[in-house]
Amino acid sequence: MSTTPDPADAGSTWHALAAHVERESVRACLVREAWEEAGLVVEPADLTLVHTVHVLDRADAEPRIQLFFAASRWSGAPAVREPEKCTAWEWWPLDALPEPTVAYTRAAIDGIRAGRAYTELGWDAPWGPARRSGRPRRAVGRAEPE
Repeated sequence: MSTTPDPADAGSTWHALAAHVERESVRACLVREAWEEAGLVVEPADLTLVHTVHVLDRADAEPRIQLFFAASRWSGAPAVREPEKCTAWEWWPLDALPEPTVAYTRAAIDGIRAGRAYTELGWDAPWGPARRSGRPRRAVGRAEPE
């Protein structure tokens, strides 16, 4: 995980390697960013999608889909290659993540550890559509009783 100095990017908060997809596939983006941000070489064939988070993190935000991949192998050791975006890389046990950790990163890691493929985050917050509409929400992955 890394931390960034920029408050616009959750400054001083620990986060997994992340990026905005440009005009490229998601796997190509991950391969590019792993090299640019951390000096890691990853092959697209070694990536497996392990979790998706659909996040609404504040009332005026656009909803986002966060995709988390596991790399079955890579080469290199994480290095700070963009100090204006990342100040450190550290490894943490999954059951002892540092504080503060970006909420959707923590939600994804918790979901992966629980064997879930999908998490919704922020949709039940006071600004979320479920609260504004007053409609009850279904739990993700559960069937409604008949």
